[in-house]
Amino acid sequence: MLPSEGEGIVPKALRGLRAIRLSVLTDSTTSVDRQREAADKSAAALDLDFGEGDNLREAVDLDVSALKFSPFDRPQLGKWLARPDEYDAIVWWRFDRAIASMSDMHELAKWAKEHRKMLVFDEGVGNAGRLIFDFRNPMDPMAELMMMLFAFAAQVERLSTKERVTGAHAAIRQMKNRWKGGRPPYGYEPKRLETGGWTLKPDPTAVKVIQRIIRDLKGDTSTGERGKSATAIAVALTAEDVPTPWRYWAQKRQELRDAETAGDVGSVAPSDEETGEEPETSSRGRGWNGATIKAFLTDYAMLGWKTYGDQVVREPGTGIPVTFTDEPILTRPEFDYIGEIFAERARQPVERKDTKAMLLGVLLCDGCGSRMYLMRRSKAQNYVCQRYTPDGQCPAPSSLKQTWAEEYVEREFLKRLGGVRVLEHERIPGYDPGPEIEETEAEFKAHLAERGKQKSRAAVAAWQERHDALDARLEELEAREKTEPQTIVKEGSVTYAQLWDAGDDMERRALLLDCGVVVRVKRGTRGGWRTLDESRVSFDVTAEFFTDAAAELSALADDLAN
Repeated sequence: MLPSEGEGIVPKALRGLRAIRLSVLTDSTTSVDRQREAADKSAAALDLDFGEGDNLREAVDLDVSALKFSPFDRPQLGKWLARPDEYDAIVWWRFDRAIASMSDMHELAKWAKEHRKMLVFDEGVGNAGRLIFDFRNPMDPMAELMMMLFAFAAQVERLSTKERVTGAHAAIRQMKNRWKGGRPPYGYEPKRLETGGWTLKPDPTAVKVIQRIIRDLKGDTSTGERGKSATAIAVALTAEDVPTPWRYWAQKRQELRDAETAGDVGSVAPSDEETGEEPETSSRGRGWNGATIKAFLTDYAMLGWKTYGDQVVREPGTGIPVTFTDEPILTRPEFDYIGEIFAERARQPVERKDTKAMLLGVLLCDGCGSRMYLMRRSKAQNYVCQRYTPDGQCPAPSSLKQTWAEEYVEREFLKRLGGVRVLEHERIPGYDPGPEIEETEAEFKAHLAERGKQKSRAAVAAWQERHDALDARLEELEAREKTEPQTIVKEGSVTYAQLWDAGDDMERRALLLDCGVVVRVKRGTRGGWRTLDESRVSFDVTAEFFTDAAAELSALADDLAN
């Protein structure tokens, strides 16, 4: 006997799909666990089954903004929406996890109606109760109508939330040691404060890279190593596959996303969607370049200063820069010293890139005082004067065979300085308020140019407040005393002869230039010399620290020769 209708038949649970979205890295109130818990609550109430193990039906999209990606364009959810036969219902925590605009909601409703799906939101707009839109009956138009009405309310709520976030960011900008969120400046990482909110702390891994870059920029006098250019440093970092600032942050975000997925909400940073920042694109950060290095080393972030709209954020009344950390990577003297390095190199003449001649910059033409360059000919290579200006050619251009010149310079250099130990120069930065005075004065003048353009009393008051803050800061800076930098010189463990023997042509050239070696070459006379006429050349060591030592060694060498 067959059971009567409704007897002995267990209704089959609907196949559910749990949909989760995080806009980059958000706080614990929108965590993965929080969204799973809400979806599971709805599933229990509606008799939905998400499956388990390898058969789990779940779309988890981390680092995905609803503003920039519709449900159909998201990495995981998009794939599930393309396979509608595998489930009957989709469950989200709230509207904002699914859509960000009415147009997206219209497309989602259209898709649900076409494939006869149920859409569930555990919490409605304004923390209202659960919302269920059942499109399994295509003849019922109410689900689509109600969904569009709620989508409109959700969009209005989102705009209101954005305004609140914008106001909150303006307030956080004036808070000392507070960070609004988003991608931090290179060298820092986000840390949650015990009192709530975020600050930035030095990131040990990134700081090691910054310290290495600064060492390479300065050079190492104990080994005779000259400071490298930012471009040369960038080439080395790229060759060693050191992550660029953008790639490093992408890796860091992945670590934080993994922590979020695992439920370690204490280490998760605020999201880019919350802060309004654009996420980095995958095309950036493929390799280091000199401009990148200069940009972050000369950015006020190295001092821990906040900026907004290319201006330093300042405390009202005092004009003191507002900080986002209590542990800046650089002090002001260190920051200014690095700026001096870049400024000095920008003033230096660009060398010819087509030569690796050992004596470039060392040999000078006695006739005009200009550099001599190595010219390659079919039978020989000579250092020659090539000076030619609109005023005329060099009056007595000189030329000297490469082998003669390099043998002579090597002999004289080792004779005068070979036995001298390499001098180590330790520079202790001073402090000069001048650079910050210039920066603040420029900011003050730009602010003065805006006088009278304010129409409301509030705008006039805000203009006056910044005027007074900048004025107070200038007064405070002008009262500060300037301290001169110091250079401590001491003998190292190796001699210049040892460095010479170990170096190649480029390293030897750097050694000669560091010691201030200048060789002047006079114009030769006809006669077919087979050896160097040393009356044509003069060898001088001009660096202040080597003059006395070079003279003593030269005299000693002459005595031994006699």
